[in-house]
Amino acid sequence: MSIKVEFFSTPGCSHCDRTRDSLKAVAQTFGEKMVVWRDINLLVELNYAVELGVLTPPSMAIDGELVFPRLPGAAKLRKELVRRLEREPNYEDGIRPGGTK
Repeated sequence: MSIKVEFFSTPGCSHCDRTRDSLKAVAQTFGEKMVVWRDINLLVELNYAVELGVLTPPSMAIDGELVFPRLPGAAKLRKELVRRLEREPNYEDGIRPGGTK
Protein backbone atom coordinates (compact mmCIF):
# COMPACT_ATOMS: atom_id res chain seq x y z
CA MET A 1 0.00 0.00 0.00
CA SER A 2 1.27 3.47 -0.81
CA ILE A 3 0.78 6.94 0.60
CA LYS A 4 -0.61 9.64 -1.70
CA VAL A 5 0.93 13.11 -1.32
CA GLU A 6 -0.97 15.93 -3.04
CA PHE A 7 0.68 19.30 -3.61
CA PHE A 8 -1.83 22.14 -4.20
CA SER A 9 -0.56 25.17 -6.10
CA THR A 10 -1.64 27.76 -8.64
CA PRO A 11 0.01 28.88 -11.88
CA GLY A 12 2.37 31.77 -11.28
CA CYS A 13 2.84 31.04 -7.56
CA SER A 14 6.59 31.59 -7.18
CA HIS A 15 6.64 30.21 -3.62
CA CYS A 16 4.91 27.06 -4.88
CA ASP A 17 7.49 26.56 -7.60
CA ARG A 18 10.44 27.10 -5.24
CA THR A 19 9.30 24.59 -2.65
CA ARG A 20 7.70 21.91 -4.84
CA ASP A 21 10.95 20.44 -6.12
CA SER A 22 12.62 20.08 -2.72
CA LEU A 23 9.54 18.50 -1.11
CA LYS A 24 8.95 16.22 -4.08
CA ALA A 25 12.57 15.05 -3.80
CA VAL A 26 11.90 14.05 -0.17
CA ALA A 27 8.84 12.04 -1.21
CA GLN A 28 10.77 10.35 -4.02
CA THR A 29 13.42 9.02 -1.63
CA PHE A 30 10.82 6.53 -0.39
CA GLY A 31 10.22 5.13 -3.88
CA GLU A 32 7.14 5.22 -6.09
CA LYS A 33 5.71 2.06 -4.53
CA MET A 34 5.56 3.70 -1.11
CA VAL A 35 4.85 7.38 -1.82
CA VAL A 36 2.90 8.66 -4.82
CA TRP A 37 3.25 12.37 -5.60
CA ARG A 38 0.47 14.32 -7.31
CA ASP A 39 0.66 17.98 -8.36
CA ILE A 40 -2.76 19.64 -8.25
CA ASN A 41 -3.65 22.93 -9.90
CA LEU A 42 -5.93 24.52 -7.32
CA LEU A 43 -7.85 26.42 -10.00
CA VAL A 44 -8.63 23.24 -11.95
CA GLU A 45 -9.60 21.11 -8.95
CA LEU A 46 -11.15 23.82 -6.79
CA ASN A 47 -14.06 21.69 -5.53
CA TYR A 48 -11.71 18.94 -4.33
CA ALA A 49 -9.45 21.51 -2.67
CA VAL A 50 -12.41 23.08 -0.86
CA GLU A 51 -13.55 19.62 0.32
CA LEU A 52 -10.16 19.13 1.97
CA GLY A 53 -10.12 22.62 3.47
CA VAL A 54 -7.37 24.10 1.31
CA LEU A 55 -7.63 27.89 1.68
CA THR A 56 -4.43 29.13 0.07
CA PRO A 57 -1.65 27.70 -2.04
CA PRO A 58 0.72 26.12 -1.54
CA SER A 59 -0.79 23.42 0.65
CA MET A 60 -0.25 19.70 1.01
CA ALA A 61 -2.58 16.77 1.68
CA ILE A 62 -1.59 13.22 2.53
CA ASP A 63 -4.02 10.40 1.83
CA GLY A 64 -6.90 12.81 1.30
CA GLU A 65 -6.31 14.76 4.52
CA LEU A 66 -5.06 18.35 4.61
CA VAL A 67 -1.96 17.85 6.75
CA PHE A 68 0.01 20.97 5.88
CA PRO A 69 -2.10 24.08 5.16
CA ARG A 70 1.29 25.81 5.01
CA LEU A 71 4.17 23.90 3.53
CA PRO A 72 6.51 22.07 5.85
CA GLY A 73 10.26 21.98 5.64
CA ALA A 74 11.87 18.88 4.16
CA ALA A 75 12.64 17.37 7.59
CA LYS A 76 9.06 17.79 8.80
CA LEU A 77 7.64 16.18 5.65
CA ARG A 78 10.07 13.26 5.94
CA LYS A 79 9.08 12.76 9.60
CA GLU A 80 5.37 12.72 8.71
CA LEU A 81 5.86 10.25 5.86
CA VAL A 82 7.94 7.92 8.04
CA ARG A 83 5.30 8.10 10.78
CA ARG A 84 2.55 7.14 8.34
CA LEU A 85 4.56 4.40 6.66
CA GLU A 86 5.42 2.83 10.00
CA ARG A 87 1.70 2.32 10.58
CA GLU A 88 1.52 0.13 7.46
CA PRO A 89 1.52 -3.58 8.43
CA ASN A 90 3.53 -4.82 5.42
CA TYR A 91 6.20 -2.98 3.50
CA GLU A 92 6.37 -3.98 -0.16
CA ASP A 93 9.57 -5.75 -1.12
CA GLY A 94 10.83 -5.57 2.48
CA ILE A 95 11.71 -1.89 2.17
CA ARG A 96 11.38 0.20 5.31
CA PRO A 97 10.47 3.90 5.46
CA GLY A 98 13.28 6.02 4.10
CA GLY A 99 14.05 3.56 1.32
CA THR A 100 16.29 1.19 3.29
CA LYS A 101 16.05 -2.60 3.61
